[in-house]
Amino acid sequence: MTVRVLLADDQPLIRSGLRVLIADHDDLLVVGEAGTGAEAVELSRETRPDVVVMDIRMPGMDGIEATRRLTASAEPPRVLVLTTFDEDDYVYGALRAGASGFLVKDMALEEILSAIRVVAAGDALLAPSVTRRLIAHFALRPEPARPHRPSDGITGREREVLTLVGSGKTNHEIAAELFISAATAKAHVARLFTKLDARDRVHLVIIAYEMGLVRPPG
Repeated sequence: MTVRVLLADDQPLIRSGLRVLIADHDDLLVVGEAGTGAEAVELSRETRPDVVVMDIRMPGMDGIEATRRLTASAEPPRVLVLTTFDEDDYVYGALRAGASGFLVKDMALEEILSAIRVVAAGDALLAPSVTRRLIAHFALRPEPARPHRPSDGITGREREVLTLVGSGKTNHEIAAELFISAATAKAHVARLFTKLDARDRVHLVIIAYEMGLVRPPG
């Protein structure tokens, strides 16, 4: 199956580099390019991409608002945020708006292609090192009271699993740490999706942070 990709970035060189790279891979197809968030929303309606690679800082409508509108549509694409993490205070907002993951612009192009495939397959991009940096960055910011999460129905084991998911662990890593099978770890994660009404694995990371299960490193 060919993954249909929409590129949204106000830097033509970024879009051009990705377009040329994607053209060499038969399983990926660029169906449109947008220089603003508004263009991304409009083009998404017209081209029906599977994945939108979304910049955050764009003129007019930014990537956060565009992501919110895309994920709220009737047949939403998966959104993969593209950002310069160290300078960008809006990544957390983009994930809360419904993005399925994020990339940093200094990643190798082949890693970006791999991330597009991961997101298109219905999973979320959770590079552990970047996840830890994201949590540390926002955990240290002064914030209003965190929203209540209905955690009463979570078992002790599910709480352990959620904590590890929040730390960026894969199902196999969770299984090894808790001495359970990968299938059991996957089942626990699936139940957490249902109990916490989580969209995907990135959303579980946010919930783990909001519940105070994940602390900044150091």
